[in-house]
Amino acid sequence: MGPGKLDSVDLEKHTALATELGKQIASHGWILLTGGRSLGVMDAAMKGAKSGGGTTIGILPGPDTSEISDAVDIPIVTGLGSARDNINALSSNVLVAVGMGPGTAAEVALALKAKKPVVLLGTQPEAEKFFTSLDAGLVHVAADVAGAITAVKQLLA
Repeated sequence: MGPGKLDSVDLEKHTALATELGKQIASHGWILLTGGRSLGVMDAAMKGAKSGGGTTIGILPGPDTSEISDAVDIPIVTGLGSARDNINALSSNVLVAVGMGPGTAAEVALALKAKKPVVLLGTQPEAEKFFTSLDAGLVHVAADVAGAITAVKQLLA
């Protein structure tokens, strides 16, 4: 999960992290689920996963596929707008957030509320402090993609 808007702080950094994360997720045979749109971190992660031969699921907010990333294998059209954040959070075994924006923060909060583990990657110290204060046992902060993958492996074991 991560910012979809192009006004995200450090967008270039976040999309590079997301692309590499997607590749690594694919290399482990895991399925990648994102918001499925053709912008920002979600698009970069999907493209990374596809370039690594992975399978991708896109949980789309609109009533059709007009905003879909070309890297989505399985589109789920919801017509729910931001309410689809619940689907994203509850359908993930581990939620990895790359960067932070309002939608990403909502997804992280929903995952924590559902007692789902969260890995924060490329997030601001303020976000890390806030989410860790909510449930330190479920929040893992990764310094890089390798650290995020290690955390996911441990959480899935």
